[in-house]
Order: sequence, then C-alpha cells, then structure tokens
Amino acid sequence: MGLLDGLIGGVVGAEMASVVNTFIQQHGGVPGIVGQLESQGLGATARSWVSTGANQAISPAEISKVFGSSAVLAQLAAKTGMSPQDLAQKLSQALPAAIDKLTPGGAIPK
Repeated sequence: MGLLDGLIGGVVGAEMASVVNTFIQQHGGVPGIVGQLESQGLGATARSWVSTGANQAISPAEISKVFGSSAVLAQLAAKTGMSPQDLAQKLSQALPAAIDKLTPGGAIPK
C-alpha cells in the first residue's frame, strides 16, 4: 500500500482505500477531480473539500453525472463486484473526506 493509500485508508477504511486511490489517480489526481467538478457546476463543493472548513456533501447522482461517462467508474465497479450506482454511493461518502485528507493545508497539491 502506497502513501496515498495509507492517507486515504485512514479516512475511508481499508476496503475502499484502493478503489478511491485508483479513482482519484485515474481522474488526474486532486487537480483533475476538482477541475471536473468545477466544470460541472460543483466548484463550491469541491473547494469545500480542499479548504480547511467543513466539507459539503455530494450526492451519488452528482458523482454519476460528473464521472459516469468515464470508463473508470464502470471498470472499478466491475472490479469490486459493485454496480456503478453502488460505487457512486460509496464515492459520495468517501471522496470528500479523501480529498480533504490529501489537501491538509487547504491547497491543491501540484
């Protein structure tokens, strides 16, 4: 398990750490995730995860809307034995905390 898995694992639990790590990396890291959310009108939500304040929630439907057209969501769902909808549900819970943990100073890493 790499450093990123270790950071995320402490936030979302070991079972989802690898999935969340892969999801983030396959979408361009923290900058890629934030950029995709911003392009879909969810910039304030994404910025709340990066900032040092409270994290705004994201719904499974919003996860599916932003990331559902990429093959990554379907591939990870198949790999884990979940439906894409179930994975979107898990990501809606895990992604805000994971991004928050990966940006401890309130800034997106380069």
